[in-house]
Amino acid sequence: MVDLGGHRLHVNCTGHGTPTVVVETGLGDFSFDWVLVQNEVSHFTRICTYDRAGYAWSEPGPKPRTFDQINLELRDALHALGEKGPFVLVGHSFGGPVVRNFARVYPSDVVGMVLVDAAHEGMRVGIGGRNTMRLGTSAKNREIPLPHEEMKESDQPPAPAGGEPQAAIELDAMYKVLPPAHQALQLWAQAQPNLDDAENSQREWSDEYFARLLAQPQDGSLGKIPLIVLSRAEGGYGNDQDVPAAQMEQERIEGQARLARLSTNSKHLIIHSGHNMELEAPADVTAAIRRIVQAVQRNKRL
Repeated sequence: MVDLGGHRLHVNCTGHGTPTVVVETGLGDFSFDWVLVQNEVSHFTRICTYDRAGYAWSEPGPKPRTFDQINLELRDALHALGEKGPFVLVGHSFGGPVVRNFARVYPSDVVGMVLVDAAHEGMRVGIGGRNTMRLGTSAKNREIPLPHEEMKESDQPPAPAGGEPQAAIELDAMYKVLPPAHQALQLWAQAQPNLDDAENSQREWSDEYFARLLAQPQDGSLGKIPLIVLSRAEGGYGNDQDVPAAQMEQERIEGQARLARLSTNSKHLIIHSGHNMELEAPADVTAAIRRIVQAVQRNKRL
């Protein structure tokens, strides 16, 4: 538990070696969801997973929960722990654009990247019923506030509403690959009262970043750092949305291909897995991380 001056983040670092790998998880995901990958990566280098503010053990953090705010807290926590960069960043799903923003704000702290079925600007997502929207098209063009560590009274999440107790959460089948203790942690973390407040703020502000990414060409924005983009083979869309499944699939494929063009030194790998590759294809994720680590260690192109 790392004290950032008013709130604490939970960070779990294991293994030895450089460069250190740092994982940014998806929405609703937790540090321990990555145990299958972390255990293997720790055999060949150091790896840190963590829980964003308001997730699992981590206390609520300052608001709004912008990418810049998330990045500042992670950077300060790593510094407080004495973890030495530059880092290889791994971003899954929502964590993808978060690590891209980290590289934009702190470029000297990033030496490589793996994007694991990452969200991207323009990606079409369901918003209830048959309706979909493209990420970045609902932005309000608000100025993004400067990040800060000090907690204000207004940063605290609202007190939980009284009334009927929450219904018991049923563990999704994909988590059954985790050790039993970690399955129990998943149920515990999903039920924590601060999670929804943190996630709502993250969603609200993420569209401002996606809109900025849509507004400017992104090819080469990561320079020549080694980058591996892992994409699932099939989107798995049905014809129950306001756009045809084939269109959603084509947009997804094109968006993932654009991610591979963020660096002039990249590989795009198609993985036969669902979205949560850290659970469904941990060996493939580990192999991609190893390739990036070795490219950095040997100072060679992928």
